[in-house]
Amino acid sequence: MADLFDHQMQERLKKEAPLAARMRPRTLDEYVGQEHIVGEGKLLRRAIEADRLFASILLWGPPGTGKTTLAQIIANQTKSHFETLSAVLDGKPRLREVVKEAQERRKLYNIPTILFVDEIHRWNKAQQDALLPYVENGTITLIGATTENPFFEVIGALVSRSRVFQLRGLNQRECGVLLNRALADETRGFGSRRIELSETARKHLVEFATGDARNALNALELAVESTEADADGIVQITLEVAQESIQRRAVLYDKDGDSHYDTVSAFIKSVRGSDPDAALYWLAKMIYAGEDPRFILRRLLILAGEDIGLADPNALVVTASALTAFEFVGMPEGIYSIVEATLYLATAPKSNSTGAYFKALKRLEDQGQVSVPNHLKDSNKDAAALGHGKGYIYPHEGDGHFAPQQYLPKRLLGTYFYKPSAEGYEAEIGARLDAWREAQRKALGVEEYEFAPELGEEKIKGMKRQK
Repeated sequence: MADLFDHQMQERLKKEAPLAARMRPRTLDEYVGQEHIVGEGKLLRRAIEADRLFASILLWGPPGTGKTTLAQIIANQTKSHFETLSAVLDGKPRLREVVKEAQERRKLYNIPTILFVDEIHRWNKAQQDALLPYVENGTITLIGATTENPFFEVIGALVSRSRVFQLRGLNQRECGVLLNRALADETRGFGSRRIELSETARKHLVEFATGDARNALNALELAVESTEADADGIVQITLEVAQESIQRRAVLYDKDGDSHYDTVSAFIKSVRGSDPDAALYWLAKMIYAGEDPRFILRRLLILAGEDIGLADPNALVVTASALTAFEFVGMPEGIYSIVEATLYLATAPKSNSTGAYFKALKRLEDQGQVSVPNHLKDSNKDAAALGHGKGYIYPHEGDGHFAPQQYLPKRLLGTYFYKPSAEGYEAEIGARLDAWREAQRKALGVEEYEFAPELGEEKIKGMKRQK
């Protein structure tokens, strides 16, 4: 009796489910979009159709692109036992139960288990680690779905044992196909009702769904269910109705995901490129989407040192002051401090000469450590016995508070890492430094000198990550 009632409840839930859930594709032929991974002849499609999922897979993409749908299609296709866990609701205890059942099933009946973990990025490292041994020994084949970049949010050991498939937002044609299907399907959609969707309304829905099939279908359902039929019994979905159903374009911006990093990248590159208008636009997107203002100010602090530096030393001062001011004021008025810092940095003279540090670091790595010249060593303890500090000239006793003497190891004399730009205040520094270096070369008898080669942005970033 209980099974009968459970079955009846499940059937009722299916009928009462949102349109997007009812219209979820059940086969690969119904599946819309992602031709690059499930199109005819593609590897994943062949594996699904042959029921030979070759390895664990991670499905990565924005919301509404078909990750869960694809997992359910695999569940319908496979002869393996299929289990589903939600990383939001299920933890290690439930995972242990699934693994134990999978082990018994394989031992007694030789039936493999496929485990679908939705929102796998929401599991912490310990939870993901608990899954690893059973993926590694083949107890389970994992299908993980995530809206976040798995190379950042999923432990490396799981990623290395899985094939990552990146799903893309649906284009307007594909969203249109899903709307047409929902309007025509008499069992799961609105095919049994008389509905007319104007072309302008249809265009509005697919455009403002921003690649999310669920958004498009939810908006269509709201439009249909909230509109009275006319005298002829037809539900007319006009542009005005469509606009009410999707009141504004959703800003795709997950604060921990790729949209976050892409937008921040556009913002920083606009400031670095001295385009205050573009900088303000991307700033507005971040603030509008709920980004933490402190994060923005921290990135501006980095930029002030990395991309402006001594061309305008006040850049760092202004940005640090903006951060301090924001802490006192908060939002919404604190936006003025952020905007001031953004505009100051975008319109300031630019120099990346602080990257000279990475030239010195590379030379150190290439040549290994070199002993400190004797006259530069600490003289507090070993001056008498070892002569540490002997011969050092105190610069403040020289003209202009400068004394030409050796500071680099002997093998590096004549090597210059720092090359001032000709921008802003740094042009003054360059003129001063040229005179000092010339005096130093004469004093030390250095006839040849060289500037260490420039390092590209990718090389510098690679060295930062390595350290």
